[in-house]
Amino acid sequence: MPGDEAFDPNERLTALRIVDVNVNRASEGLRVVEEYCRFVLSDDQLTTRCKSLRDQFHAALDPISREKRLLARDTSTDVGATPVFAETIGREISVPSLEQIAIKNGQRVKEALRAIEEYCKPLDPEVARDVGMLRYQWYNLERDCQLRLPAGQALAESRLYVLVNAGRSECEFADRIQSLIEAGVHVIQLREKSLDGRELLARARLLRRIIDESQSRVLFILNDWPDIAVLARADGVHVGQDDLSVADVRRIMGNQMIVGVSTHTIEQARQAVLDGANYIGCGPTFPSWTKHFDHFPGLELLRQVAAESLSLPAFAIGGITREYLADVLATGLVRVAVAGAITEAADIRSEVSLFLTALRQRA
Repeated sequence: MPGDEAFDPNERLTALRIVDVNVNRASEGLRVVEEYCRFVLSDDQLTTRCKSLRDQFHAALDPISREKRLLARDTSTDVGATPVFAETIGREISVPSLEQIAIKNGQRVKEALRAIEEYCKPLDPEVARDVGMLRYQWYNLERDCQLRLPAGQALAESRLYVLVNAGRSECEFADRIQSLIEAGVHVIQLREKSLDGRELLARARLLRRIIDESQSRVLFILNDWPDIAVLARADGVHVGQDDLSVADVRRIMGNQMIVGVSTHTIEQARQAVLDGANYIGCGPTFPSWTKHFDHFPGLELLRQVAAESLSLPAFAIGGITREYLADVLATGLVRVAVAGAITEAADIRSEVSLFLTALRQRA
């Protein structure tokens, strides 16, 4: 192997042993994360990226063949394989959730790649360089996997997303929110353009309190204001194409909160995935009385997004009523964001029930 001519044979053997154990650790960790993306997140894109990185990883190690690494393997002298160490492993078996399993294994992948890179430097500098490049790929992949985890299960299971305004009074607002929660909506977005920052924060805190007191899993998203979202303990924020970027929103809110993005073209939807959004709104689908648009991408955008199996939840939005719901679901999307069709209904609970029934049947 290039670069190891002057390398002490005993040290070379030790380096090979270290590389061998960390190749196993990285490969196993990658597989665990891949299975999480496949079966828990049901995320085609992340699953494919995990598999691709795993394949690239094994290809990069070809110059340091498996046979050479196996010859260096010796568990009998490995202090990490002693009964005491086995007892330590036994204490780590209890993990509280599948999410924590994925997070722990992602951390192992990162540490193992670094160890392989360092101990390959005297064995084969080119392999060390290639593994280093894969390590940076993993940083991005780990980030994108992590961004799917905040409130991840609740978001993945969400089908009905309702947008509300601040109402004419706190009492009216509270009654509407209570009705939506009791009816079983999955996500509530507070979208209000007429209030100043202090008034909006007061409404947002009221919404947070009502959700907390209900002990429901309803997600609270605030439109446009990441700073107020943090102060109100919202689950996330929604931004448009002309608002702050996903990266700038995360500088304010951190990585543990949800970021949704409005998209009006398939290119914007693809970019939202690359930017690390947690979900997208796709539309406007139909004319709406809550917002004016000069252009309607309509059902065709929904078909394009559904056909690409983008790696994050996509909600059809814009003028969606129950009468249009069958047309929306026929595109392949199974999530909708609704405003006036529900919030202005004579019987909010009944209307929500009808929407949920149709969405569950399709899903």
